[in-house]
Amino acid sequence: MAAEQAVQEASRRTRSRRELARHEHFDDVSPEVGVLDEEALDRALADDPDAALALLADLTGATDPKLKELARRSAGRIVVDLARRGSVTRRGVGRIVRQRYRPGEGTGDLDLEVAPETLALARRVAPDPDELRVRGWVRPGTALALVVDRSGSMGGAPLAAAAVGAAAVAWRAPADHSVLAFAGDVVVVKPQDVPMPAERVVNDVLALRGFGTTDLALALRAAGEQLQRSQAGRKVTVLLSDCRTTAGADAGTAAASLDELWIVAPEGDSADAEALAARVGARLTTVAGPADIPAALARLLDQ
Repeated sequence: MAAEQAVQEASRRTRSRRELARHEHFDDVSPEVGVLDEEALDRALADDPDAALALLADLTGATDPKLKELARRSAGRIVVDLARRGSVTRRGVGRIVRQRYRPGEGTGDLDLEVAPETLALARRVAPDPDELRVRGWVRPGTALALVVDRSGSMGGAPLAAAAVGAAAVAWRAPADHSVLAFAGDVVVVKPQDVPMPAERVVNDVLALRGFGTTDLALALRAAGEQLQRSQAGRKVTVLLSDCRTTAGADAGTAAASLDELWIVAPEGDSADAEALAARVGARLTTVAGPADIPAALARLLDQ
């Protein structure tokens, strides 16, 4: 199913003010129809980030069209800002390559094998930097494929976690990442080789609603297909799920075919994820709520 079609179908499933009022901070954040109090939202985020993000995720599906639009505008900005907190470490196996000399960059040794004539000329006149080559270490890029579980009931905190995850992988691999959502099928929200603004991807993820069975094997195969489009030296699949499969083929076989698999599971509901990680050698961490997603990716990267 195309992402646009999935988003359109999800947007028809909305939440009334009565449903939204179940959130602790709803009356403060939206005191009346068509109103979103950003100052109250900021206070809620400072007081309880996970609860506020869960509320914001549900507000993007509000029946009230004005409130829904205001929430979508705020959600993209807030979630992307959250994902950008902290430093990003680029890792990968280094290799020596020959590359063009760039004045002012102090890395690499002059390649004498390819520049003797240029060096001879340099005894009389200044060499042309464009003719020089150096040999130095470079690290290949890292490609990320985020896979989020939208089976069963997806809203509130799980939906917010998916959105934060989408922003976090965009921040860590801005030019080489994909975002997939799965249940009994797979929706490619952001293809690996198609540039998209992070805020748009976040809002498209927030438009999705959960339903159906859980075909984890299908989702992992789809992630592998997305990563095959990348030329990066390191290819990582990031799975946000409790890994409780209810349909499809063996998820372990699909997981074992991936270069690297990182699993981010909900705290207190990670038994199936732990079993899968142990079986295929995946990295695993748990999160208490959506606000912990950026730190979770950092923990996995440091393992």
